[in-house]
Amino acid sequence: MLPNNTATASAQNQNTRITWEGCSVLLDINDGDRLVFARLSPAAKLKIGNKNCSLQPLIGCSYGSLFQLETGPDGPYLSRSIASAQGKNTEEGRDDQLNAESRDNRSLIDNNSAQGLSGEDIEAMRRQGARGDEIIEALIANSTTFEKKTLFSQEKYRLRKQKKYAPKVLLRRPVARSICEAYFKKYASKIGFLRVDALSLLLSMANVSSNSDILVVDMVGGLLTGAVAERLGGTGLVCNSYLGQTPYAMDIVKIFNFSEEICKRIVRSSVSDLLSQKESSEQILQHDGVCNMESQTNDQMFLSVNVEDMSLSSGNEVSDLGAESADNTIISATRVHKSTKAGEKAQQEMIDSWKENGFSSLIIAAPELDTWTLVRDLIPLLSNSAPFAIYHQYLQPLATCMHNLQLGKMAIGLQISEPWLREYQVLPSRTHPCMQMSAFGGYILSGTKICSN
Repeated sequence: MLPNNTATASAQNQNTRITWEGCSVLLDINDGDRLVFARLSPAAKLKIGNKNCSLQPLIGCSYGSLFQLETGPDGPYLSRSIASAQGKNTEEGRDDQLNAESRDNRSLIDNNSAQGLSGEDIEAMRRQGARGDEIIEALIANSTTFEKKTLFSQEKYRLRKQKKYAPKVLLRRPVARSICEAYFKKYASKIGFLRVDALSLLLSMANVSSNSDILVVDMVGGLLTGAVAERLGGTGLVCNSYLGQTPYAMDIVKIFNFSEEICKRIVRSSVSDLLSQKESSEQILQHDGVCNMESQTNDQMFLSVNVEDMSLSSGNEVSDLGAESADNTIISATRVHKSTKAGEKAQQEMIDSWKENGFSSLIIAAPELDTWTLVRDLIPLLSNSAPFAIYHQYLQPLATCMHNLQLGKMAIGLQISEPWLREYQVLPSRTHPCMQMSAFGGYILSGTKICSN
């Protein structure tokens, strides 16, 4: 087994607070309008609207930093910005709030005559070196209807102009939560519609803790594998198992910025290698038949929509999760640093140890496979009293699996949970559930393996 190495603590610390050349980041553009995964390098560029800007200013900055797109003599660039936190705590602010309650927009007529600045005036300001915030203030000052609007309408107007003339870019750290939220927001099918609350429930029900050896079946792009490795924090081992001869893709693991020590603890092994020789020859044939049937069923049941791969591969440095128009174009850059490869083949001594002692827990997120067949073959690999958690988008496969586990007296404490999450907008005089949110987060079957004797 792999020993703990305290000498790698400094290497792990660089992943937590400060960006470096070659690391992956999540760029939140205009408060969630676009979510972009990028690998930082001096040559990497990002296109916002019709302007190309370099990502070099983001190197060496702390996560959570806010940047604003500016135009200088050498072209557009990202400038460090400080978020303004102007609260309405003074008496003047409270008076403005009270006065605004009596306003409404009934008398406003939208005939494009309220703005005194023309497009030529704005271009002239840009040529003179005016910042985006200065243009926004000029637009507000030259609007004849701005003061007549409600506070809510004023905020919407200011936000709309800010997105056009002074786009904001928030530098976010790619961790399990942010990665899951970003994928779920745009391409939920790539991660099996696994919502962030369901992911956290999976890790909790499987008791993922330090120095555990976790058996994972991950068919959600590597998100589950990365989340388990992140929670282990450089201890224990994560075994990503697969059926047949071809491992499942886990490109999302590259986005986590794992250190070399953590990457070494993510290994792969086929189910046939984990099972005994007698079992593998018979069961793998059954699995191959199930996989073929499931793949044909999926082709018939789901829409065959080809979506551009948004994971970080060796030839793509920037990946856009919000590209919905011609303006949302990403320019790829030459790779500078090669990330440490995770998912090497498990050593034979590791496999022998798992066969003798069993895994600490089992986590499955494989919507394309038959759940009961998979669980039936993998649950003997667990040690006695080891927990397991299985995610599926639909209820019926988990109900069938739960029924068969009860009949076979293979597990206790079986339960099917449906995670439920409601996101609220909390603002003055307009606190309510968000208008656009997911009402469905799949189902999770959990239990504890018992001795079969």
